[in-house]
Amino acid sequence: MLGVITRFAVTSMVMWMAPVAIISGFYYHMFPGVSQMSSSAQTLTSGFLAVMSVNMVIGFYIFMTMKETPHRPQPDPTFLANTKVGINQPTSSQVIDDSKGKGKIE
Repeated sequence: MLGVITRFAVTSMVMWMAPVAIISGFYYHMFPGVSQMSSSAQTLTSGFLAVMSVNMVIGFYIFMTMKETPHRPQPDPTFLANTKVGINQPTSSQVIDDSKGKGKIE
């Protein structure tokens, strides 16, 4: 369970940090060739790449989740034993069928 939470937390952080890093890189001209682009081209390219990075992180998270082995929860053995005992014991509310006197008025 801790692995699932850790994987979710890390994926959430990367999903937040990747688009911010891409947009910041375009804004501060950290990528080569960005300074020759027009302002609108920088905005469109950085936005497109930021959206693609989020989609890639989501796809990677889905892939990792599908790859993990399923965990089937096992019922508590004490609970199962008590349930079996309870099923086999008759209760006081059970009606005994007496078909001998049924329908006769005496």
